[in-house]
Order: sequence, then C-alpha cells, then structure tokens
Amino acid sequence: MRTRLTDDELAIREVFAEFFARECPTEVVRAAEPSGHDADLWRRLSATGAPGMAVAADRGGGDADLRTLAVVVEQSGAHLAPVPLVEHAVTARLLAADGSRDDLVAAAVAGERIATLALRSPADGRARLVPAGAAADIVVAHVGGRLVVTEGDPPPAAPTTGDLPLADRDLTAATPLGGHAGHAWDRALDEWRALMAVAYTGLARRAIEICVGYVTEREQFGVPVGSFQAVQHGLADAATRVEGAALLAQRAVWALDTHRPDGPRLAAMALLFCAEVGRFATDRALQYHGGYGYAEEYDIQLYHRRATSWTLQLGDPALEYARLADLELGPRQPSTGSDA
Repeated sequence: MRTRLTDDELAIREVFAEFFARECPTEVVRAAEPSGHDADLWRRLSATGAPGMAVAADRGGGDADLRTLAVVVEQSGAHLAPVPLVEHAVTARLLAADGSRDDLVAAAVAGERIATLALRSPADGRARLVPAGAAADIVVAHVGGRLVVTEGDPPPAAPTTGDLPLADRDLTAATPLGGHAGHAWDRALDEWRALMAVAYTGLARRAIEICVGYVTEREQFGVPVGSFQAVQHGLADAATRVEGAALLAQRAVWALDTHRPDGPRLAAMALLFCAEVGRFATDRALQYHGGYGYAEEYDIQLYHRRATSWTLQLGDPALEYARLADLELGPRQPSTGSDA
C-alpha cells in the first residue's frame, strides 16, 4: 500500500479543496440546516463530475478508483459539505454493477437524480432513517437477499442533533433489481464505511485547524491560550491520532479497491476508529474554546455535532463493534451451558 498521494491525486485534492472552500463556507452549512442538504451546492458539485467519478467508463462514469474518490470525500468532510457525496457515489457504483437499470445509472452519474442506500435492515416495508433519505429520489435497499429500488420525491428530514438529511422511506412499491446480490450489497456497505472513515479524517483535521486558530488568538492571563502546555499537548495528541486514523482509512480504501479479502474487516475497523478520533478531536477543540464552543455562532459546534452523528447513521456502534469482532475472531460459538 502506498501512503503518499500521486501527482494526479494531489492535483485533484487541490482542485476540490478550492472548490469546497469557495462554494461551501460554514455559512452554507448553517443555511442548509435542519434539512442537511443544499440543492444548489449539489448542482455545482455535479458539474465537476464528482458524483459519478468512481463509476466505470463503460457505464458513463469517470472511471476513477476508490482512492481517487476518497481524495474528494476528505475535502467534503473537512468542509461539512451538506451534500450526500458518499451515499450517492456508493449507490451509483452499486447500480452500475447491477446493470439492470441503465436509466438510473445515467441519471446518477450525471448527478441529475440523487441516489442513496438504506443502511439499516428494512422492517414492515419501511427503511428507517435512511442516510440522505431526505434528499434522494432513488433509494436502493436489500430485502430478502435481493436488491430493490424505490423512486419518488424525498420526504422532510427527521430532526437530528447533527442536522443530517435522514428520513424514513417507504419500500412497499419498490421494484427488484438484477438477481440475488448479497455480495454486491455487502461491498457497497463496506465502501460506505471506508469512505465515511475518510470523511471523518477530513473533519478532524479541520476541527484541529479551527482550534489552533482560536487558541493562538484568545488570551487568558495576558497570554494566548495556546501557550499553555496542557493545550499544546492535547492538540498534539489529537493530531497524532488523526494521522493514524488517516492511514487506517487509506488502507481500508486501498484494500477494497484491490479486492483484498481483509477489505471488509479494515473498512469496519477504519469507520469505528476514525469516528472515535473525530469525536476525540472535536471534544478537545470544543473544550479549548471554553463556553464559546457551545455557542451557535462558533463553527466548532458544527464539527462536534457531525462527529457525534455521522457514525450513528449505520446504527448502534456497539453492533458494529460486535460485527468487527466476528470478522476478526470468527463468529461466537453457542454456549453449551456447561463448563465440563
């Protein structure tokens, strides 16, 4: 696995860093609350080709690999962009691989329609709290071993602390896609895990940058807060963890990109660790802001709320830890009820 970006990837990172800095300042993030989606920003992002960049060329996409897509996702995460880039890109790849609905693939690649996937298992004909469910008009779910798709206008977002575009979606009118697709579905979920891990690293790095900017200007006892050793050590601890998390996220993306058998395990590991690091970094940054950190006019609270909320889209993290334990150690054997 290489740990450095190629020249092409560096150029892409620069382009999208400039794009999100210009098109998605925190004023745009705030204006998108509480729905968590900015349709104008999505149209501008679609014009760059990012939504379909990781779809194969023979399906109309940009033919980029996951590692290249991850470069864009990191910048999206760093700016808390209120657009469903990860969900849409993963679902577009899933639809393209399925191959039974060329119309949906073409619309998703162009960004003309937003697609997402129901991460949680549906029940009673409904998918609960679908990521980007309040923005997408194409929802793919896994029901009874088959992929199904439902189309329609998105409902209003459910109220959440992180102001994410989550919504329940009705699957009673869903139509099947091609064949049994357990492996394709599992891979899509793993891609979501790995790319969300990358988004967390972008969020955490930016939170530290915001905090450094604050503590170098804010003074207490006649000196900058950042001159206190405890603050310096805390930020150094957070920065070190972020670099480790970034390496793990890159490794997970690389493993999935190269179809390594440990890809699913690394994707789960990366999501859980990067989410933990994201929360740690934003906790420190919020603490060093003092009471101002909780004020709505300060940007760090936006990062803290997203860091807390993003991983919950998959469900209770305890279940993901249990799943990772099964991947790492093998499924638990049923108890015999006797030590003999």
